Amino acid sequence: MKDAVGPGEAARRLGVSTRTVQRWLREGKLPHVKVGSHVKVAASALPSESDEAGAPPPSQTTRRIGRLMIANRGELVVRIARTCRQLGIRSLGLVVEDQARAWWTRAVDELVPLAGSYLDGDAVIAAARAAGADAIHPGYGFLAENAEFAEAVIAAGLIWVGPPPAAMRALGDKAAARQLAAKLGVPTLPGYDGDDQSDAKLAREAKRIGFPILVKPSAGGGGKGMHIVRGVREMTETLARARREAKASFGDDRLILERFLERPRHVEVQLLADERGNAVHLGERECSLQRRHQKVLEESPSPAVGPRLRRQLGDAALRLAREAGYVGAGTAEFLLAPGGEFYFLELNARLQVEHPVTEMVTGLDLVEIQLEIAAGRPLGLSQADVVMLGHAVEARLYAEDPWHEFLPATGEVLALAWPHGEGIRVDAGVGEGDVIGTRYDPLLAKLIVHAATRREAVANLSVALDDTSVIGLTTNRGFLGWLADQPALVRGQTFTPFIDEEWRPSDELPAEAWPAAARALADLLGGPSVGFRLNSGPRLRVQIDRESRSVEIPATSKVAWSASGPDSVMLDVDGQAIAARLAPAPTVEAALREATHAGSTAQSVAAPMPGNVLAVRVKEGDAVEAGQVLLVLEAMKMENNVSAPAAGRVARVLVAPGQQVQRADTLVELA
Repeated sequence: MKDAVGPGEAARRLGVSTRTVQRWLREGKLPHVKVGSHVKVAASALPSESDEAGAPPPSQTTRRIGRLMIANRGELVVRIARTCRQLGIRSLGLVVEDQARAWWTRAVDELVPLAGSYLDGDAVIAAARAAGADAIHPGYGFLAENAEFAEAVIAAGLIWVGPPPAAMRALGDKAAARQLAAKLGVPTLPGYDGDDQSDAKLAREAKRIGFPILVKPSAGGGGKGMHIVRGVREMTETLARARREAKASFGDDRLILERFLERPRHVEVQLLADERGNAVHLGERECSLQRRHQKVLEESPSPAVGPRLRRQLGDAALRLAREAGYVGAGTAEFLLAPGGEFYFLELNARLQVEHPVTEMVTGLDLVEIQLEIAAGRPLGLSQADVVMLGHAVEARLYAEDPWHEFLPATGEVLALAWPHGEGIRVDAGVGEGDVIGTRYDPLLAKLIVHAATRREAVANLSVALDDTSVIGLTTNRGFLGWLADQPALVRGQTFTPFIDEEWRPSDELPAEAWPAAARALADLLGGPSVGFRLNSGPRLRVQIDRESRSVEIPATSKVAWSASGPDSVMLDVDGQAIAARLAPAPTVEAALREATHAGSTAQSVAAPMPGNVLAVRVKEGDAVEAGQVLLVLEAMKMENNVSAPAAGRVARVLVAPGQQVQRADTLVELA
């Protein structure tokens, strides 16, 4: 029909977003006609193709994104590809050799080989140009906050889905962002963000600020390289460690210092800005539940923020964005002191991992808005249009072991199950058959729940976690379930050190593992006669690790499992990956071996995780005290101390710096 056009064409002629046209149609602000089941805009309400007055100014021309390169991996690729399908954009996924068969690669329309790593900007751009991409979306992590990479993308004639490089430098760098905030009168914590990076200068500044202080990299984010220093004696070693981690993670070893605020809350404000100077904020997210400065559970809105504080935080975020010439999606992070004061921390110049909770309460697709802004379209959204409905909570499912200091976990995903139902969203990045190592971030999936009230959302999250299983490797699922059930969380009274203060895990095998293993083995072996015993309930002899038990087979078990061999299974017991098998019948030889092992006086210190030996701090013959650091392992670009479990003497050192080890490998033997 010539006298009507679709919302997309109407948006192009009007110089606004498709979403804005759709909203105007709903509100009756545009003349429209019905064509079948579709509502279209009456052509009489629009400037014609030849109407010069209707064309946008040259500085505000739109750019077409038909093929989008997603310069990332994992769950984020799946998330962005989903929006691309809705918008009719062809998604391109970058794959290095060890990701070529990963589950997430099935989400994109095309796979493009990457001859390098995800941190190799030149290789990423070369791959994008070879694939005929119009634009690059960097996601988060990797190159997302690298201003030099953004400049190179633009110089290559590609559209950069992100803020201008100048704004990234002004706000993406923590030191520069602190300086800008101070200039605008936005509160910041006492600290140091100067150019002199010598140990002597940083030590003097720490004394001036007053201990405890927080040392953190000026570049990057995600909690990497951040350390609390409570006294001057810790400074030299902590600075060296923070620099190494910052250099490894971000290619930049500059540090800043800030007064460490005890027991604060961490909130952040989502903001959006277009090229025309329009900007809005989408309210706040509560991100106080963290460990090692890494967020674990987020929610929106924050139970600690009311309308007045929300306006203050939003105004501060938008002032910073406008002053820096910010364009795109960004997040301003703040600390809330127990007394109600707030302090600006940083502005993350990218999409955040936890963006789904904001999408759930606002009904907006942040990736769609990012792409529209990158294409040169106006925001089409005023602050009055932003309405937050209900409450959303997100839990991050990691491949890590909360029962052993949250160390990275590895293994093959044998089977998995995700929750489903009204108000539940799962942003997954793994599938059956994926092998999880230590090269990449351990995030497996995000479980997001939306409900009318906060209490309902938290309760529904607990149920969703119970309906989740990942079999084949240990995850933090049981820990997340514990967290969701904490009275302080239910009341909305948590703070950043909550997990460190309250989580007290047991390293003992869960009691339910034994009956669950017996039930799983009985089902695996099949037949009603398995474990049959005359005049008693059926039993099986089960082996877990080195221990064997005769276990009565329960009628049912809720523990998820998968076969790992003809007579062995892998269980998911509250997130713990437990391998069980049918135990062999006891023999004299086995009893003798067990007795010999029990009589040994040597104590082995095993690797708690896969990693690289960064440093060995002891040698054979050294006397050591309980808790003394024996060596340092590097995993996920973080340093992890391996300490002596008890006092003794070093009998043997079995590894050397630079050596790669697997979990449970013996590192040191103590006599």
